[in-house]
Amino acid sequence: MARHLITSAIPYINGIKHLGNLVGSQLPADLYARYQRARGHEVMFLCATDEHGTPAELAAAKTGEPVAEYCARMHKVQSDLAEGFRLSFDHFGRSSSPQNHRLTQHFAGRLHAAGLIEEVTEKQVYSKADGRFLPDRYIEGTCPNCGYDKARGDQCENCTKQLDPTDLIDPRSAISGSTDLEVRETTHLYLRQSLMRDQLSDWIDSKTDWPILTTSIARKWLNDGDGLQDRGITRDLDWGIPVKRGDEDWPGMDGKVFYVWFDAPIEYIACAAEWAEAHSLDDSAWERWWRTERGADDVRYTQFMGKDNVPFHTLSFPATILGSGEDWKLVDYIKSFNYLNYDGGQFSTSQGRGVFMDQALEILPADYWRWWLLSHAPESSDSEFTWENFQQSVNKDLADVLGNFVSRVTKFCRSKFGEAVPDGGEMRARERALIDDLGDRIRTYQAHMDAIEVRKASQELRAIWVAGNEYLQEAAPWSTYKEDPEQAAAQIRLALNLIRLYAVLSAPFIPDASETMLTAMHTADTDWPDDVAQALAHLEPGHAFSVPEVLFTKITDEQREDWETRFSGTRT
Repeated sequence: MARHLITSAIPYINGIKHLGNLVGSQLPADLYARYQRARGHEVMFLCATDEHGTPAELAAAKTGEPVAEYCARMHKVQSDLAEGFRLSFDHFGRSSSPQNHRLTQHFAGRLHAAGLIEEVTEKQVYSKADGRFLPDRYIEGTCPNCGYDKARGDQCENCTKQLDPTDLIDPRSAISGSTDLEVRETTHLYLRQSLMRDQLSDWIDSKTDWPILTTSIARKWLNDGDGLQDRGITRDLDWGIPVKRGDEDWPGMDGKVFYVWFDAPIEYIACAAEWAEAHSLDDSAWERWWRTERGADDVRYTQFMGKDNVPFHTLSFPATILGSGEDWKLVDYIKSFNYLNYDGGQFSTSQGRGVFMDQALEILPADYWRWWLLSHAPESSDSEFTWENFQQSVNKDLADVLGNFVSRVTKFCRSKFGEAVPDGGEMRARERALIDDLGDRIRTYQAHMDAIEVRKASQELRAIWVAGNEYLQEAAPWSTYKEDPEQAAAQIRLALNLIRLYAVLSAPFIPDASETMLTAMHTADTDWPDDVAQALAHLEPGHAFSVPEVLFTKITDEQREDWETRFSGTRT
């Protein structure tokens, strides 16, 4: 039994995420976690909400809530939606947790002791009306490039041009709207990443099995321009983790907090500590996943994320871990994804464009979305969601292939043999050929899942479903029954066992449908089919079953047209 530590990128707290966010990290991570559990391995699957930084304060200000209350409420919202999509986290934590406070301050102390943190005095925009320094994202104005009047001090969302606050025309505070701004000096802490460039480069070079997308982004940040830059790890904000070095105050840093990019990845570790506390376990329970001297050296650690998060997870977070000089577990494999676009444009949380997780679950159950998103995962390039493609995939793959097979087999058996697995007949050449074919296909499916080749795995799983349909068409038990009822019984007995087999193999992709199939077969046995012949004889003659409700309902043209219209604008 292997041990798998799996983390997905931590979603930001400010609002409900869209389907592009979901397929970019959490959903494929869940697929992999479910698969590894099904193979009998020990899994720790962690995620959390990222609760610090500018957007959290702005979002809370818009609702009129104290930021701590806003974050607590939105954590519950995101947790409920994760459950709705059947994301099987072992723990869904919070970056504002006491555990993350302690660990972030601990790492800062270790990095300072190692000479990897320095104080830098710099100039930032100060708002007299707000009585505070304004981070770049707190400053709005007109973009000098395209004229967009709500450009931020770091980037214009309209034309995507990178900006400095001083570039903006008529700059104003995003908090109060005040234009009474001035530039003042302030002191912040910087992580001296540049000192670790060679060590990070060697580490990345050692990861020869990583996706090209991951390593190419990391090397671009390492080598472009002046190479890896030192980066500020503190901000003048009210909400965040107070700046300390371990348990000690940091002279001159009163009133400052750690910058969100520094503390958020540390939450991966803190999340495990939160899990242990929630289960009344001592520190050894979580340290065996994260401390190599306490057992984590035999853990396989896999991270899932969108490509925009790659620089932080290949450079900044490893710099924190390596720079601490302690025996922490480093990531073994980073699975990064491109972007899922929406119907000719981009999904956008800030602009409310596309289908969001809550909206998706309002119109269809989770499995419909899980199947489409995973079977169209943006692995090698960006992919695009269209309602027409979604309709075709659901109708052809889920309803016509898998759902139709389950319905035909169970209804035919009930009508001819009753609601129990029939006895009689024997395996013949056609059945043996199917078993051989499925053995090969399942091995291919496993290889794709082991390699986290999500789209290829979905294609092979569909091919496994198709093989059962083709067998059913060729064997034609409804015709065999007329002349040889016993052989028809053998054929339908095999087909009923195929339903259980499909439930086991399909569970990582469509867990609810899998549970429905297992319930219909009156079994909770989910043993992985290492021996296909044995798996296809698992349900013995006399074993009861039920005819399930329709497994998947087809999407009508009227529904598709309604949803196209309904989601053509922006989310309010």
